Amino acid sequence: MSRLSMKTCVVTGAARGIGHAIARRFHEESATVILTDRDAEDGQAAADALGCRFEPLNVAEEADWSRLAQVIPTVDVVVNNAGITGFEDGFVPHDPEHAALEDWRAVHRVNLDGTFLGCRYAIGAMKAAGAGSIINISSRSGLVGIPGAAAYASSKAAIRNHSKTVALYCAQKGWKIRCNSIHPAAILTPIWEPMLGDGPDRAAKMAALVADTPLKRFGEPDEVAAIAVMLASDEATYITGSEFNIDGGLLAGSAASPG
Repeated sequence: MSRLSMKTCVVTGAARGIGHAIARRFHEESATVILTDRDAEDGQAAADALGCRFEPLNVAEEADWSRLAQVIPTVDVVVNNAGITGFEDGFVPHDPEHAALEDWRAVHRVNLDGTFLGCRYAIGAMKAAGAGSIINISSRSGLVGIPGAAAYASSKAAIRNHSKTVALYCAQKGWKIRCNSIHPAAILTPIWEPMLGDGPDRAAKMAALVADTPLKRFGEPDEVAAIAVMLASDEATYITGSEFNIDGGLLAGSAASPG
């Protein structure tokens, strides 16, 4: 497999989950992969396991992006995957009535500011060659309202729109720098483990969480990575400003049922 040979690819938040699956698939497709994460220990271990390079990166910190631009000045593909839900340290209110401004800003700082900085870095690193692919990981939550996770939904909706803005800006400049967004729904990553647990009722919990999904199952990180490979490759050179839903048919209509 060599769909990404001769391409240098930066993937953020790649120590685990969707980001790690994307980094692994890129590596399998012969890309030169720079795996980044703010967790230096897990990030380095993940990179070592894949046989690729690790660079520490907190996407919310402009100084970190400036450092990355110094050590990786040119790049062909940037995947802005790093993100948080706001519930990493336990439950705090994230509904529109009770969410604290500090918590709202913390989610947007990572998800939205991090994507803005990643796109800005990518443009700077790609414009000399005049070509490249920027892939922003949004969410189904960026397309519909989520009452209990208002900041997450807002940040992912903004990523969707900013991706289109970046695509149009690069096209206006005459660059072949493409920008697209991917919108996963329920993908089975470690973020779900606190809800699922490892007890005898795990299967029942999983079924309940995807009961409204027409395909009646969780998606797998590799299924997201497959779309990222396509968008990163030269097979997608006429695709920009587009969005790709990976949701088991959920947005086609939750009442739909295979029959």
